[in-house]
Amino acid sequence: MAPLESARRRRGHRTHRVAVLLVTLLAGLVALPGVATAAPAAQLNAADMTLLNGVRLAGLWEMPAGQMAAEKGQSARVREIGAEIARQHEQLDLLVVEAANKLGTILPSDATAEQKGWLGEMQEATGAQFDQIFVTRLRVAHGKIFPVIGAVRAATRDATVRRLADQANKFVTDHMAMLESTGLVRWQQMPPAAMPPAQSDSLVAAAQAGTPVGPTASVGTTVVWVVFLLALGVGGYTTWRVLRRD
Repeated sequence: MAPLESARRRRGHRTHRVAVLLVTLLAGLVALPGVATAAPAAQLNAADMTLLNGVRLAGLWEMPAGQMAAEKGQSARVREIGAEIARQHEQLDLLVVEAANKLGTILPSDATAEQKGWLGEMQEATGAQFDQIFVTRLRVAHGKIFPVIGAVRAATRDATVRRLADQANKFVTDHMAMLESTGLVRWQQMPPAAMPPAQSDSLVAAAQAGTPVGPTASVGTTVVWVVFLLALGVGGYTTWRVLRRD
């Protein structure tokens, strides 16, 4: 009876090994094709960061500029819109900081040297000269960020960035209208509306390019299928060897 029981145990072990191999192959059959067709994870690109940084930097100098206009503007209209632009930029700054925190990215904490130069220019000006500098500087700055917002809104793959673009678009449109209502915008001196070439390093070109930030890694479908078929072949051969034993 002992040899008979030993043979049964051997057949039981062999059956168990075959079952394990078949289950493994079946799992590979289900899982690998899914991996091959899975969509890549979304990530921020250069255009997204251009918008986030641009909105943040705008607030860092336009808030103090608006506060300055509210205090030293010669015309009542300049004082009024200065206070309103400063107030609205506080709201927009909260929105961009919230978006950056959600996306896990770091924003600038200080205005650029050029923006600080504009603030210094305003501090030294008085009367009608101040009003003109304030309106001109802010209107030109809003005109530069405006097409960036549109380009990013049209192409971004990130829902948070898209929402921020919608919010920023409303603020910037309102600010341009307010600045234009002063009658101080010198239209003949405004930069012409022209889209830069793709190789340009301007804000709009960066927004159009949509270049990913950092390297991206992906595995082609062909490679995955080769690995999958190789695994099937190895599994099939192993199963055949197990079945031939004894």
